[in-house]
Amino acid sequence: MTHITPVILSGGSGTRLWPLSTDTRPKQFLPLASADTMFAATLARCADRARFAAPLIVGSARHADLLAAETGPDARIILEPMARNTAPAIALAALTLAEGTAGEEALLLVMPSDHVITDLPSFLAAVDAAVPAANAGWLVTFGIAPTGPETGFGYIQMGEGLAEAAGVRQVARFIEKPERSCAEAMLAEGSHVWNAGIFLMRADALVTALAQHAPAMLDACRSAVAQAQTDGPFIRPDSDAFSACPSDSIDYAVMERANRVAVVPVRCGWSDVGSWDALAELGPHDADGNRFSGDVLALDTGNSLVVADGVTVTLAGVEGLIVVASGRHVMIVPRGRSQDVKRIVAAMKAHQT
Repeated sequence: MTHITPVILSGGSGTRLWPLSTDTRPKQFLPLASADTMFAATLARCADRARFAAPLIVGSARHADLLAAETGPDARIILEPMARNTAPAIALAALTLAEGTAGEEALLLVMPSDHVITDLPSFLAAVDAAVPAANAGWLVTFGIAPTGPETGFGYIQMGEGLAEAAGVRQVARFIEKPERSCAEAMLAEGSHVWNAGIFLMRADALVTALAQHAPAMLDACRSAVAQAQTDGPFIRPDSDAFSACPSDSIDYAVMERANRVAVVPVRCGWSDVGSWDALAELGPHDADGNRFSGDVLALDTGNSLVVADGVTVTLAGVEGLIVVASGRHVMIVPRGRSQDVKRIVAAMKAHQT
């Protein structure tokens, strides 16, 4: 069996799930979807050492203590001096692996640390299906079979199947977050999947693609890795070199430009938990459609998400609310309006200045 190195991205700032998720403790370090933090659940996904090598974490230097507290003794942690989006983060991991014992042909399974996957066997089967394509030099992404005309995700149009790997298809094109009518049309057409931001690729294939499509980024990351300092489990890329790195997502920098890009469609109970509404959709729910966390007392309440962090929250005679109480803050919005949290955070910052 091919040994795969999990590369777990943990650089998010977490403002979409304010007030529980903050810059100092973003959502991946919170037990939102289960008793475990989302970061710990991601690590557990790749705990089988017969299948996976020790994980390589890429996260923010300001979260070093949180990262170290969650990882085992065999993990390595690359600490980004500053945020530069996903493409440089993955580049740091690929270059680190290429220079180590894993070699340039090491397979990287890139996963965000703040997603939910409830059907692990189906996800691992998709990873297995993608291995032959990745070994052949394809940059493979994972496409989630849509469950509705979601407008908050990017889409991938699937093309021809690959001869190298059954169940894997070429990417015809990437599509930005669509209007609802476009999402409905793509759903009806049947060859489109959600872009999950999960990838399987050889380290050298990614480096080659970066050299072609984002050479300045590659040069900056290579210099930062070459001058990196090691401190226990921590790998600290050179700050000055990394500060010169352009900021871009892996989709824009590489995946939408490269020629050999493939996709594996999968149904695995995936959610990016990108909003309180997304969390409200995850089970379990009570008989009235509510999902409660913490000390909550609710009477005649339906279809609501209530999160009580260190306080008691009481409700009566309400329907379809999202209520989150944490520390000094209480946030209340109707179900379906949790995207307004960004506006609330911005207004809070303006109010404090």
